[in-house]
Amino acid sequence: MIPIRDNIHCNTVPYVSWGIMVICIIVFFILQMMPDEMQRQLVYLYGMVPIRYSNPEWANAFGLPPDRYLSFLTNLFLHVDWLHIIINMWFIWIFAKSIEDRMGHVRFLIFYLLCGLLATYVQWYFDPHLAIPVIGASGAIAGVLGAYFFIYPYARVVIWFPLFLLPIFFELPAVAFLGFWVIIQLQKAVTAMMFDNVTADVAWWAHLGGFLAGAFLHPLFIDNKTED
Repeated sequence: MIPIRDNIHCNTVPYVSWGIMVICIIVFFILQMMPDEMQRQLVYLYGMVPIRYSNPEWANAFGLPPDRYLSFLTNLFLHVDWLHIIINMWFIWIFAKSIEDRMGHVRFLIFYLLCGLLATYVQWYFDPHLAIPVIGASGAIAGVLGAYFFIYPYARVVIWFPLFLLPIFFELPAVAFLGFWVIIQLQKAVTAMMFDNVTADVAWWAHLGGFLAGAFLHPLFIDNKTED
């Protein structure tokens, strides 16, 4: 199920959401223009490689210098394939503007980055020996979805169900769509944890951690002056 749009009217221009998208897209295109080996080196350096912090000896042997956990932040702006960045930017485009509208620009930026940091930490906590980079804005976006779940539970979200690429559209309340999204993330994360032979190529725990962070933290960032 692919969300197309929601029905929430915003009173402000989402400058921060657009700015985040612009940064992510620019970084993506810069990476695409680099030679493969240079791209790989930068992704390992600025992506969050969990074993880098769980096993410093491995990090030194691999050639990764201490970065004082800077990659917990920088990984949020890295994407290396088209599908990854398109999906993440699409979710920001649909859902972030409404949350930024309720929080205000500065509060939203702090909220977004904090959710991303916590999401990355949760991924490290549950998979500390992972030796590949965790990258992408999806943990921070999950925080936005967690806030949206509670602030706009009955917003209507237009969904495209791509059955044989047919134009099948229908509406769901946000609580149903996002609830289904959480169930999928939880199922994938638990499956990857329980079965050693299951390779997780998506940071499912970051998604869940970000969603929970957004769900619990969003009341602290609401700008009451924007409420009706």
